[in-house]
Amino acid sequence: MKLRYCLSGHPTLPCNVLKFKSTTIMLDCGLDMTSTLNFLPMPLSVPSWAELKECSGHVFVDSVPEFCLPETELLDLSTVDVILISNYHCMMALPYITEYTGFTGTVYATEPTVQIGRLLMEELVNSIERVPKAQSASMWKNKEVQRLLPAPLKDAVEVSMWRKCYTMPEVNAALSKIQLVGYSQKIELFGAVQVTPLSSGYALGSSNWIIQSHYEKVSYVSGSSLLTTHPQPMDQASLKNSDVLILTGLTQIPTANPDGMVGEFCSNLAMTVRNGGNVLVPCYPSGVIYDLLECLYQYIDSAGLSNVPFYFISPVANSSLEFSQIFAEWLCHNKQTKVYLPEPPFPHAELIQTNKLKHYPSIHGDFSNDFKQPCVVFTGHPSLRFGDVVHFMELWGKSSLNTVIFTEPDFSYLDALAPYQPLAMKCVYCPIDTRLNFIQVSKLLKEVQPLHVVCPEQYTQPPPTQSHRTDLMIDCQPPPMSYRRAEVLTLPYKRRYEKIEIMPELADSLVPLEIKPGISLATVSAVLHTKDNKHVLQLPPKPPQPPASKKRKRVSDDVPECKPLKPLLSGSIPVDQFVQTLEKHGFSDVKVEDTAKGHIVLLQEAETLIQIEEDSTHIICDNDEPLRVKLRDLVLKFLQKF
Repeated sequence: MKLRYCLSGHPTLPCNVLKFKSTTIMLDCGLDMTSTLNFLPMPLSVPSWAELKECSGHVFVDSVPEFCLPETELLDLSTVDVILISNYHCMMALPYITEYTGFTGTVYATEPTVQIGRLLMEELVNSIERVPKAQSASMWKNKEVQRLLPAPLKDAVEVSMWRKCYTMPEVNAALSKIQLVGYSQKIELFGAVQVTPLSSGYALGSSNWIIQSHYEKVSYVSGSSLLTTHPQPMDQASLKNSDVLILTGLTQIPTANPDGMVGEFCSNLAMTVRNGGNVLVPCYPSGVIYDLLECLYQYIDSAGLSNVPFYFISPVANSSLEFSQIFAEWLCHNKQTKVYLPEPPFPHAELIQTNKLKHYPSIHGDFSNDFKQPCVVFTGHPSLRFGDVVHFMELWGKSSLNTVIFTEPDFSYLDALAPYQPLAMKCVYCPIDTRLNFIQVSKLLKEVQPLHVVCPEQYTQPPPTQSHRTDLMIDCQPPPMSYRRAEVLTLPYKRRYEKIEIMPELADSLVPLEIKPGISLATVSAVLHTKDNKHVLQLPPKPPQPPASKKRKRVSDDVPECKPLKPLLSGSIPVDQFVQTLEKHGFSDVKVEDTAKGHIVLLQEAETLIQIEEDSTHIICDNDEPLRVKLRDLVLKFLQKF
């Protein structure tokens, strides 16, 4: 069993390939978007022929933003049989994999994961394509040029793997390869392996995966949460008895309490609006925004914000808000019960009905007519490099009355703000990450008790900025095996057994022989038939009848020849009794030597030795066949034959 290749270096945007029982399984295909922080925002750039621009002491690439792909050259991805997706954030590289590598397999994901993943991809493509850049920079990627550049460009890794965004036709082609699955649904892969998605509690439709054969079990835990938010709770019980547990997608902000961050978000938002300022919330069109809107729904009246408009601006804003209301079976129990009352499971439906929350596909058209200040705007992209957020950063950045509140943990807010400096507006960092922290992981591992844990290298040591915090790492016994990008890892587990079925007519022909009280054995002479990784023992073919004519007929190649079987032997040889038997049969001067594996019986006169071990006996004599046969018969007296 191999965790064949670790194709991503980002622990929360994983892409791993597992080799297990002749199947090749890709676990997620996350797209590292932190590479976009090295580019100027769109459309902040000014016309120029230069590829690089200095902005407030930082150097940026003036080109269409590019994304860091998983490794595609270390492994022939056309050999991948299936891709298992754990949540919609971990499928953003899917079009690069399915459309450019020769991949012909199947992708498995839940319906909310696919639909919301489509929205994220659509927003990404739309945001980049609607502001075309006049130029495309590539010279700076030359290694000789890159090493002369200032940080962070000088230190950017895998720049040769950076690619421009895919197109909507490529997105549609990739999503057409996905097969929808439900929680606890068992999917057979070529008869060799069974995979099952389990609720991970992190997002709508997010999954952990069980990959198992008859005798081995691998659990893949990625992006899981034990907090009570809007998705179904995490299924922990099914993770028990795992031989290997692959753990990834933990919280990126282990020291931040999500509840505390939500409280801070609300209080900063209220303070800014009361002072006549506007609030900008860079966010994804799905996920945390549902929880933020729910908290604001409970908060706005008590905080005196009922007259403040909330705007959600995204090409997919309407679809996102509608999807969250219709995926009832994927929600937690409290929200499911509301559907049957009937009430909308999320309160943002009421905010929309009362005109407190308005959504728009872009800042153009209806929004420009309805726009009132002070207000709160939710829009993308959290990197501040593309999308309508760039417009609001330019519009509101010069006033200290306004505030930008960062809630998404995927990007360094200081790096995101760098091209906009100097900035007068206030910046508040309230990262909300509901994924497992290290305390919760420790408790989870004690409960499910896997034999081995495998995780990204980053989880086996304290964070670089807090080297004294040994509590911010995975602590388990035996210690976890770690991996890094472009590394091949052999998992510490060997397959020992395989399930074989026996045909009823063959079972009827067996004759068990009791060798100990309660223990019987039977010899089996059969043909092993293997197809689609299913193994069946069948009756051996009857020996071919001699032909009536003298002409020789060719025996069919696919019928194995049935040879007479030698009897099987069982039992152990008591050395003292064996020596007495030798002496009775005329062998004198018998000596016995103990060895690490058993005994050696020396017959000095006959210049012969007999090696007696637990599972074999060897008679060594010099070209004296009658003597060897005589000794063999004496040995066989102490053994049972089958």
